[in-house]
Amino acid sequence: MRRFLNYFLNGFLIVAPIGLTGYILYAVFHWLDELFKIQDVPGLGLLVAVLVVTAIGFVAKSFMVRPFLVIAERILHRTPLVSIIYSSLKDLFDAFVGDNQKFNRPVLVRLNAHDEVYKMGFVTQETMLAIGREELLAVYFPHSYNFSGELVLVPAANITYLDLPSSEVMKFIVSGGVSRLM
Repeated sequence: MRRFLNYFLNGFLIVAPIGLTGYILYAVFHWLDELFKIQDVPGLGLLVAVLVVTAIGFVAKSFMVRPFLVIAERILHRTPLVSIIYSSLKDLFDAFVGDNQKFNRPVLVRLNAHDEVYKMGFVTQETMLAIGREELLAVYFPHSYNFSGELVLVPAANITYLDLPSSEVMKFIVSGGVSRLM
């Protein structure tokens, strides 16, 4: 019985990630097909979504459309409740992609002076002059197996910059240290 259980668990550890990945991809494809009301050709919704987003990006780069986007963004920033949601989401997306990426400086932070305990994170602000603490840096620590994290202000002396790709460090942290670094 114990051997059977071990085989089952080994099989589960192989099948579960593959199955969940497949299901999530299927659900996204299906949702996009329903969104664009294209159910005759599976996956065509994804193609339409990519084309629509690309077309919007192309039009948005036009010098004629730029002023309208600036006005629309100002309106979104001034609308109560909407401004909180919009600005939070915009900052989050800007942190991961675009010209203002924030998670591009992975660091190793010594948690205290007495122990050799370290935590990996990303510097998001080089100085906290805004709160009168110029010697502190803002470091974001993502949580493992979760889409959350915590921001901690630490002295610059406790930080060691890592010469590693940010995507690899993020994957390492989010996997709880299970994935390999390079």
